[in-house]
Amino acid sequence: GVLPAGVAAIAIPMAVGALGFTGAGIAAGSVAAKMMSAAAIANGGGVAAGSAVAVLQSIGAAGVPTAVQAALTAIGAAIGAATG
Repeated sequence: GVLPAGVAAIAIPMAVGALGFTGAGIAAGSVAAKMMSAAAIANGGGVAAGSAVAVLQSIGAAGVPTAVQAALTAIGAAIGAATG
């Protein structure tokens, strides 16, 4: 439904950020940094495009997209109007 998708749209970027995948890059000393190091070592020095580390960093860098924020705001307003 709409609510679980909305919750996931917020919870997933928050969880990814908590691991250390941020808009400013991978946080030093984080789980993300350890994952990136292991991926680079396994891959001969680089992180492969499309790998788990690359995808998680993309999510961390993007955060919650503006369209998702707008949709959640509209849904919240509709619920508030219906129950208020």
